Amino acid sequence: MTHLRSRRRLGLAVPLVLSLTATLGFLPTASSAAPLAEPTAQAADASSLAYVVNTRTDHRTIESVKKAIRAAGGTVVVAYDRIGVIVVHSANPEFARTIRAVRGVQSAGATRTAPLTAAGATDEGPVEPLTKQQAAKIAGAAKTAAGSDEGAPEPLEADQWDLRAIGADKAALINPGSRKVTVAVIDTGVDDTHPDLAPNFSASQSANCVGGKADTSEGAWRPYTSGDYHGTHVAGEIAAARNGVGVAGVAPGVKVAGIKVSDPTNGLFYPENVVCAFVFAADHGVEITNNSYYVDPWMYNCKTDPDQKAIVDAVDRAQLYAQRKGTLHVASAGNSNHDLASDAIEDTSSPNDTTPGPRTVDPSVCLDIPTQLPGVVTVSATGVQNLKSYYSSYGHRVVDVAAPGGDGRYQIPDTPSKNGRILSTLPEGGYGYLQGTSMASPHTAGVAALLKSRYPKATPAQLTALLKAQADNPGCPASYDQNGDGTQDAVCEGGKRLNGFYGAGIVDALDAVD
Repeated sequence: MTHLRSRRRLGLAVPLVLSLTATLGFLPTASSAAPLAEPTAQAADASSLAYVVNTRTDHRTIESVKKAIRAAGGTVVVAYDRIGVIVVHSANPEFARTIRAVRGVQSAGATRTAPLTAAGATDEGPVEPLTKQQAAKIAGAAKTAAGSDEGAPEPLEADQWDLRAIGADKAALINPGSRKVTVAVIDTGVDDTHPDLAPNFSASQSANCVGGKADTSEGAWRPYTSGDYHGTHVAGEIAAARNGVGVAGVAPGVKVAGIKVSDPTNGLFYPENVVCAFVFAADHGVEITNNSYYVDPWMYNCKTDPDQKAIVDAVDRAQLYAQRKGTLHVASAGNSNHDLASDAIEDTSSPNDTTPGPRTVDPSVCLDIPTQLPGVVTVSATGVQNLKSYYSSYGHRVVDVAAPGGDGRYQIPDTPSKNGRILSTLPEGGYGYLQGTSMASPHTAGVAALLKSRYPKATPAQLTALLKAQADNPGCPASYDQNGDGTQDAVCEGGKRLNGFYGAGIVDALDAVD
């Protein structure tokens, strides 16, 4: 995630990405691309806060609570009656305290610490755009490999060490995935006009959930600017088409959707947006969601705090609703090299929408959401050597599986670019490298999509079991002193079958289809 953990927030000022049109002739001209999405204005004055109010789900209670909300100076933005979550705006500083005392209200709290303004992700470091020189070198390697027994690769596939690490290149020859399976990328938006994504994009299962209410108008799911590249990169890792253009995804035959949840002014992933995304995905037949972020503004949400408890309750209700409707959720473990199974973690980044302050939290009580919610598949990151990436958080019996997320510091592949990060799609026809547990999660979501294609009746719990069963576990390393200073950089607990670095193991796309 980037709120690194301490994850850095997604950079908005990034270099222009390379369009390969002029150099290699892969892509259409930029003028053919649809415009990126316009920010949606939030209907609230500058002194308002957003709240989630969690109630019983019977009609009488919900209507009674709505009446109390209005009496307390609140405006209902949207009510998800079937899960008992109501999104509210209010300028009343006593709103939360007042509404918590109302009969039928089970929890309520502010979803941010800064007022709304008119108008979270887990990658480690800024994007590294593909250069013309790199593209030409990679494409040359692809042409050399085109005569192999395994078929012609995509033009940039020689740099995708991550696909080969989990057998996804070979899996695509057996089963690239079913068009009946959709993975929704809950993120910063997806540029569906990208030629590697357009063939597999599902507009009918895409939306903009910023503000807590789904907007399904044409293109609403697209990123605001080319700097909001995170969701497009993630989407390419999952389902970039094998169409002779650019890169390939882990499951190039499945569909991918975009559900945008990032705030247009600060890029944060607020709880009400994520609640909307899970409900929308469930109601639109999405089989798998990818969640490469943590819910802002708290890295860890402590149930002893009434506001943070309300956030946990609301997001958990939404994701459980989706699970009951058959949707599996896959999420990144975080990029702070935190042991999520420890008794204490230092969180110095929360709240990230105002002024953060240091605090010590117990991760068994103060949850990173959505990754630590029940039933969500938690994914750690690895590099080309199948070692835990230096930044990846971990935890015995917390991490479910691991997947390639990249490690450009200590694990360098023998590829044309020698880049240990993950190469994928960027907005406006570009390509670039990122690393993070944000990149590990979509590799796992892609393998889950292959399993769902093979076992279409599998429930989320059964898919999770299948993911774990086909994973390959390298076991805890004898030493994890990555920088060679004589100190262990992280401690792996557990055995060969289950441990804190890899959970049940590193996902295997070939085993998933074979």
